Amino acid sequence: MRKLFLPLAAVIILLVSGAAFAQHGDGIKKRRPLPEEYGTVEINNYSEYTGLAPVMYPHWLHRSIYTCRLCHVDIGFAMKAGGTGITAKDNEKGFYCGTCHNGKMIFRGKPVFKACTNAHAPRGWLTPEQARRCDKCHSEGKETVQDYDFYSYTADFPKETFGNGIDWEKAESEGKIQLIDYISGVSARRPDLPIPPDADIIPKLEGMPKVEFSHKKHMDLSGCELCHPEIFSIRKSGDHMSMADNFDGKYCGACHGKVAFPLIECGRCHKSAAFQ
Repeated sequence: MRKLFLPLAAVIILLVSGAAFAQHGDGIKKRRPLPEEYGTVEINNYSEYTGLAPVMYPHWLHRSIYTCRLCHVDIGFAMKAGGTGITAKDNEKGFYCGTCHNGKMIFRGKPVFKACTNAHAPRGWLTPEQARRCDKCHSEGKETVQDYDFYSYTADFPKETFGNGIDWEKAESEGKIQLIDYISGVSARRPDLPIPPDADIIPKLEGMPKVEFSHKKHMDLSGCELCHPEIFSIRKSGDHMSMADNFDGKYCGACHGKVAFPLIECGRCHKSAAFQ
């Protein structure tokens, strides 16, 4: 069985690589991001317009503390970079980043630093301490000192090959991380919903191993609301979905390849000895 799938695996990798190149439009393979860079989002709706460097948002750090659902449903961050239109005044009023970065929320025994103090003031009017606080987030192109270093923070986390090299699912099951899914005054109390059974998604390409989709794994991070109905229609099966769609950022590609493990890690979804 393993010999049968090996040539197919090689073809699949070529097809996947081709689709990945095609999404860039120029057919040129891009530099693979370093582990600490994977999933980082540039937020630049208004930063450069106001004389600040763009915000470089580290998904890996926040992903190790909170569920995806908490940030993208309860707090209201859009799933697409730049889609939220965050402003400094929003943060200062306690919305978006300011939900946690308010100088009051206690995390690991100390207050989370307050974002966007004196947001209305020109940078030249800020105190040196306020300017340094701005630079913690508005850090593109700067050598800034952060509270958490990726490599020391994740040193004992279980590893994998792609993305940022961390098996986050295993890290949670081993108790390395305990994800927060509720913030008082922001989140609504919900009853626990029954978990739908796992689903097999049969690829259109003959001979391609099926996808074993786990509702439980995704519900632990995303709940139901994050995926349904905006990303996946509840009434439709996976028959309409294609890898080209995924590489274009739709369906599974809304998360995988951006923050969750990348789509080139075929064996994580297509279960087969060919990929093991």
